[in-house]
Amino acid sequence: MKTSEKRIRSVLKRLITDGVDRGAQFAVYRDGELVLDVSAGVAHPFTKERVTTETLFPVFSVTKGISATVIHRLVERGLLSYEMRISDVWPEFGVRGKKTITLRHALSHTAGVSDWPAQVCAPGQRSRLARGVSAPVVTFGQMLDWTTACAALAQTKPKWRPGVQFCYHAKTYGWLIGEVARRVVGKSFTDLVRDEIARPLGLDTLYAGLPDPENHQIAFLEESHLGPLPVPDFAELSVMEAPQVLIPHQMNCPEMQKACLPSSNGLMNARAIARHYAALLPGGVAGIELLPATRVAIATKWDPRKDPAGEPACWGLGYARAEIAGGGKKIEGFGHGGYGGSMGCAFPELGLAIGYTRNRLGPSGWDALTAGLLDTK
Repeated sequence: MKTSEKRIRSVLKRLITDGVDRGAQFAVYRDGELVLDVSAGVAHPFTKERVTTETLFPVFSVTKGISATVIHRLVERGLLSYEMRISDVWPEFGVRGKKTITLRHALSHTAGVSDWPAQVCAPGQRSRLARGVSAPVVTFGQMLDWTTACAALAQTKPKWRPGVQFCYHAKTYGWLIGEVARRVVGKSFTDLVRDEIARPLGLDTLYAGLPDPENHQIAFLEESHLGPLPVPDFAELSVMEAPQVLIPHQMNCPEMQKACLPSSNGLMNARAIARHYAALLPGGVAGIELLPATRVAIATKWDPRKDPAGEPACWGLGYARAEIAGGGKKIEGFGHGGYGGSMGCAFPELGLAIGYTRNRLGPSGWDALTAGLLDTK
């Protein structure tokens, strides 16, 4: 791996120099051993703090893959089942045509409740972006409170009959699976991530809800085409109507970093992401397999249907198909990417697990970083 390490360090430095990344980490496990853990660039554009391998990065939907592993571990122990109806443990959810939605539907993005409802605020409340709208809307501030968010989600009406259509549940996925787990196990999802993933793997750099952001170095996010912007006061903004520019800047807010959004607000470093996926491969890490191979096979059986745009869904139960290329060949694996380019995935054929984090969101250096890994032993 030494040749690959030298090449990857050079590529990462070039990505920083060229402005593709401002700060980034890249970590690789092979056959359960950490063989690469590198970092480069600046964690915070205003303070000029340098990224280290310990820096925590907001990784958006990379969190979904971690959350899926929590659910699969609970299924493996018989505490949950894929076919259980969500309304059986969450009765308030079983209204407006949602009674038959199962945990499988939620994991596979076929539940039909991919958007927030229009009316969830207290009477008379509206977001600042919806002054002229008669119906109140879900705000970011409400979304940070677990009970309020779940109550809002329980009032949604499916867009289609459960199981019929694939449509990515970008935000709602986390509460759909998370509230089921919370009600059955009796722990917050933050604690479930800690107890099911972080503690078994000896990780103190993987969170879905960070209790003390001020005690950690957290990478500051920016859109590549806009550069760094001041952190906004977004609490009253509509989740559905907020400008795209606010997507990264949500995660620069301590309030968002403390909350638990199992879909999208994970804070972790590349090494933790890679270690998680290494523990899903046969042999695991330090003798720890988070899931047996039989369970991983079930979770990564890809849905052949197409998404609303007509593209292959390429999804299993909480994981998506991943790919690396090099030397004239391509290898498929599984994992989950995040908005702006962070990534975590595993490649069983190679015994390989990878984590990539970045804070300048936009075109990614993934292909450049992973090129050559196929040919390195």
